[in-house]
Amino acid sequence: MDQVQPNVVVKEKEPSSFDRWWLLFAAVILIIGALIIFQPDPYLRILNYVSDGIWVTIVLTAITFVLVLIFGLLVALARLSSAGWLKGIATVYVEVIRGIPLLVQLIFWYFAFPALIKQVGASWGIPAFANYQADAMTMAILGMAFCYTAYMSEVYRSGIQSISKGQMEAARSLGMNYFQAMRYVIIPQAIRVILPPVGNEFITLLKDTSLVSTVAVADMTRRGREFMASNFIPIQTWVMIALLYLVLTVLSERLVSFLERRFKPEK
Repeated sequence: MDQVQPNVVVKEKEPSSFDRWWLLFAAVILIIGALIIFQPDPYLRILNYVSDGIWVTIVLTAITFVLVLIFGLLVALARLSSAGWLKGIATVYVEVIRGIPLLVQLIFWYFAFPALIKQVGASWGIPAFANYQADAMTMAILGMAFCYTAYMSEVYRSGIQSISKGQMEAARSLGMNYFQAMRYVIIPQAIRVILPPVGNEFITLLKDTSLVSTVAVADMTRRGREFMASNFIPIQTWVMIALLYLVLTVLSERLVSFLERRFKPEK
């Protein structure tokens, strides 16, 4: 008589919750620490010199990204609007801005826009405009926000359109108007869907802040250029600048990855 073999239940191993990419972050920190310890001259001098530029880069990225999140959503809603004129304006803005390089836009905001304001002030007899002096940091934030809003609006729009139309119909059947349905039903679901591309936009924005060094903003890249010009050691200078950018980007990637796992839509 054959014996009945008991069913053996093989328990699957749960995936490790440890993100191995943190090892890369730790490795970069160790490399910077080793350079500073074993060769404080010039690496410690470089770090001290560009330290204020690091904070400028972080502040510039944070303020710009907040503005991009807000205005990107507004432009996306305008493109999805049933009002033809509003949709048309938003569409032209997105297509035109995405067709112009960011560096060109930054130069326009820093050099051409203030000149335009002065001309208007002189023509209309407005002293405040005629004597307008552009602030480099403000113009850099405006330029980057104006550019990245166009890209972020497309991310929002694709996320909103990925939500089933039945969600809107169900919300409206519960007595919600269009804006309530978007606020409480559609947009919260869309945000969970678009977290990965939003995170990518943030990391790209962080790296593109290096372009503001061309318009007199003392960010990390500009401070590196100043140190190199005064000390004539390009290799050590740009090795340190590259490592510092790598620290910021890897840290941002890990935080974005954490948010993606935290708010990942349930299947």
